[in-house]
Amino acid sequence: MIEDAGGGAAAQESPEEVGDGDRLSLGVAARLSRYLQVLTQARKMGKGTISSQELSDYTHINSTQIRRDLSGFGKFGKRGVGYNVDSLVREIRKILRTAGQHNIALFGAGNLGQAIASSDIFADHGFRIVAMFDVDPAVIGRTVGGLEVRPFEELERIVSEESVVVGVLAVPADNAQEVADRLVATGVKIIFNYSEQLLQVPPEVTVHTSSPAVDLLYALYFYLT
Repeated sequence: MIEDAGGGAAAQESPEEVGDGDRLSLGVAARLSRYLQVLTQARKMGKGTISSQELSDYTHINSTQIRRDLSGFGKFGKRGVGYNVDSLVREIRKILRTAGQHNIALFGAGNLGQAIASSDIFADHGFRIVAMFDVDPAVIGRTVGGLEVRPFEELERIVSEESVVVGVLAVPADNAQEVADRLVATGVKIIFNYSEQLLQVPPEVTVHTSSPAVDLLYALYFYLT
């Protein structure tokens, strides 16, 4: 199991430290993901170019480190001009192997689940929520964010039919492990966990637990120190 609590700047290392074969180190992958997040928002704002200093201002990663990271994979920017936003988005997605579309199943149609389904937070990065599940008869059959809320019993069939690669858990902590177990049984290898439950999954499954409280504690630590 890989459990990532999220948040925080990764340790500084060069892009040459890519682990086995072409696999990126965790630090490089984390920083590239942060650059991609900023670039995606910059594109939505209509920016055509962006400098390493601007990326630094938004990510709080040293601009020298940013240039080192990006130059390790090719020549993307021009001195005095900066990086072409569209081009750099495409290149980083290739490096992170996230080019194309990846299907998501969302579990939980409560307030958090509805907010996720109605947001473009995943769509901006090539992820498409193709199914939404809940156990509450009062919400099953409703349409949220363009999706019909499905009963939990249909999990295996829909995950298989829709080639789901990521499960997003916006369910109460008491229900999270059951959802994770059934996702793992269908072959899903990536779980994004918004609950506070510590999930037990096989070693080959990656779990990312997103906790606003943990992110806030991290930010507060650096503010106080």
